[in-house]
Order: sequence, then structure tokens, then C-alpha cells
Amino acid sequence: MNLKELSKLLGLSQTTISRALNGYPEVNAATRERVLKAVKETGYRPNKAAQRLATGKAGSIGLVMPTAPGHMSDVHFGEFLGGLSEAAVRHDFHLVVMPSDPDDEAGALRRLAASGNVDALVLAYMRANDPRLAMLRSLSLPFIVHGRSRDAEEDYPFVDIDNEAAFYEAAKLLLQLGHKRIALINGQEYYDFAIRRKQGVVKALAEKQLALSPDMVSHSAMSDDCGLASMERFLRLPERPTAVLCSSTVLALGAVRAINMAGLKLGEDISLIAHDDVLPVLRPEHFSVPLTTTRSALRAAGLRIAERLIERSKNDEAEPQQELWKAELIVRSSTGPAPT
Repeated sequence: MNLKELSKLLGLSQTTISRALNGYPEVNAATRERVLKAVKETGYRPNKAAQRLATGKAGSIGLVMPTAPGHMSDVHFGEFLGGLSEAAVRHDFHLVVMPSDPDDEAGALRRLAASGNVDALVLAYMRANDPRLAMLRSLSLPFIVHGRSRDAEEDYPFVDIDNEAAFYEAAKLLLQLGHKRIALINGQEYYDFAIRRKQGVVKALAEKQLALSPDMVSHSAMSDDCGLASMERFLRLPERPTAVLCSSTVLALGAVRAINMAGLKLGEDISLIAHDDVLPVLRPEHFSVPLTTTRSALRAAGLRIAERLIERSKNDEAEPQQELWKAELIVRSSTGPAPT
């Protein structure tokens, strides 16, 4: 089934069918529904090259993936990518992933935009005062940020979770359980999410006239080995923490291993709360002691961003829409009263 045959079947012009499939507002809802039904029944697939010539649209969204020898792959990025891909498949869009040197992400984004192969861009792994924002603002392509950039003017569209509030609430729970020596195993310190999560812990402690000791903070890549090393260091302190917050379940995996190796009981001798990105390979409820978590699905964020970008590639947003999601605090067995 090609476009000409579909046109003859429906008694509609090829232009009307193309516009219906691409969401043009001048095509009424009844016609669009009729076209979509026929497409589903006949198995028609638009020719992307012809579609691009007709509409001036590539039918693609793009993002940059930093990669280099020694650069760690990240299971979190894979889950976010899964959400983007799910929406792309649903709307018959392409997802263009451009590999880049980690030190040249801005240049890679500029080249991707100039290629004409994408209609919109995703920006992720935000840093404080991120210089990539100014570059993206200068381009004609729509973009959406996953996260935010601290100290930058918030005049850009984003989807983010309230990281500060999530870790503030988590730390408050530990304080209510009587914990005073609280440690933080965080992501790399230049990432915006890590800055905000630390600030949430600091704020909760300050309300109880307590401080977050520099000895009880670690910043690292989000891997189980880093979680293990950080927790082992905390346990060697003259006064070890009675509770620890982890910025991911991957870090928590290593931290729990260190706790077990030290002969301590999770939820009794030491409490732990992790952030759960809802990774299918690492469920907090499946740990030997189920983990208390702050929960927000990375895949859902990727899906939402792709849906918005696909819509924006057809109809520009009048204002940069900003979404700040609240993480859910789920209490399980890894948190308990501070040991006496």
C-alpha cells in the first residue's frame, strides 16, 4: 500500500492524507480519524524521504550520547533512552542518537541541529549554569531539557523531579527516627540533580541544628563499585553514620554490600534510603532487606519529553512549559530507629 493507493481508497488527496498523518490542525478530527483507521487496517507506512520533502520535517528527535575510552556506560541513560524510544515508535518518529566526545557535547549538538536530520533536541545531564543552554537558545530548533540548570535563567522548557524536596523529605524521615549522623552517597558534584539533593539534606539537618559533615559526603559515578567504596569509607570513620542516603539504587547496591560485609544489619544497625529511578533490572523491593526509596521513573520522563517534543515539532508552544514532578517516598524495611 503506497500513498497513491491509499488516496484512491479513501477518496482524499495525497496532501490531505499527509497532513492528517502529520497532525496539521487544518485537517478536521473526523478526517484524521478516518485516515488513521485506514492506515492501521492497510498497514500503510509513510515514505520518510517523500514525507520530508512534502512537509520540510525530518520526523526525528535527537540527542547526544557522550562516549569515550574509559567513559562509563550508564544504566540510567539507557532507561531514559527507552522512554524516548517508546514515544518515537508510537508516533512513527525516528530517534537520532549522536555519539560525542564528553568534552564536545555543545559542538555535537550544534552539528546535529545543522544536519537537518532532526526536528527537535533533548538536553540531559544538566550541570549548574550549563553553557549548552545558551547555545540551544540560539538555534531555531525546539528543545526540552531533562533536569534543570542551577544559577541559569529558567526560561527554557524542562521536565525534572524536585530533587531537593525528595531528599529533604527522606532526610526528615531519618531525623524523625532519631538519626543524627546521616551520610550522603551522591552523584558527581557538578550535576544539577546532585547539587539539589545535597541541598535538601542540608536543609533538613539545619532545621534540627545539625550539619552534614564533609566526611560523610561522597560524590562519584553512579555505580555499585562506587557505592561500595563510599560506604566502606564511612564505616571506617571513628563515629560511623547511623543512616545513609544514596542517589540511586545502583549506588545502594554497593552500599548494602559493604554493610553486609561489615556484619551490620540493614534497618537495625544502619538505615538506608535510595533514590529509585524504577530500573527494571534493580528493584528496591527485591533487595534482601527491601529498600526505602524516593521514587520517580526515568522511563516516564523520557516518554513525556519525547511526546512533548513530537508535539512541538508540529505546533510550537507559546510559552516554555516547565514540569516539576514530585518524587514519592516509599517506606520499607531498610529504615528503622537510630541504634542507641
